[in-house]
Amino acid sequence: VSTTGVLQFVIAHTSWIVLVRIISSFGSAALAGYTIGIRIFIFAILPSWGLSGAAATMVGQNLGAHKPERAERAVYLTGLYNMIFLAAVAAVFITAPATLVRLFTSDVTVVPHAVDCLRIVAYGNVAYAFGMVMVQAFNGAGDTVTPTVINVLGFWLCEVPLAWTLAYRANLQVRGVFASIPLAEALITFLGLSMFMRGRWKRRRI
Repeated sequence: VSTTGVLQFVIAHTSWIVLVRIISSFGSAALAGYTIGIRIFIFAILPSWGLSGAAATMVGQNLGAHKPERAERAVYLTGLYNMIFLAAVAAVFITAPATLVRLFTSDVTVVPHAVDCLRIVAYGNVAYAFGMVMVQAFNGAGDTVTPTVINVLGFWLCEVPLAWTLAYRANLQVRGVFASIPLAEALITFLGLSMFMRGRWKRRRI
């Protein structure tokens, strides 16, 4: 369990390192814009990680009490709350990204990239809100293999190749990298929900 739990972290973070490498090929302004944008994003979703952790705890407690249906309801309800929260965050990122970015920089070459990052990534917020709860629900059930597989498919077999293809082949440059993020998040959510609905996690012994 601990090994696959660590792998989830490694898989996700190494994919982000690759994205940084691709973005850096488009210049320091693009990299600075991405760094600012993604830091704002990560700070804004901290409460979402708390909700996801709560979902994992509730799944573990209810499975331990032999109440899988209650665990399932808790996950869906937490996912809904998380979607509402991140939808509100997305609305701010889409409508007023420049205001947020200018709190950190006034560089006219950096601001447009940071604004693009916030706006484009925000379109995946609602899907990501539900997906992150799904992934943590598996962890709470003691199934760390499923989210590890989901991360491999979402980050390494989707996000990284897609970022490279959109940036270079489609000539979208740094915007292509940004676009790969919400698309990968949508896939992770789809995979997570599909596997969650199969219900195999309900048979895990806690």
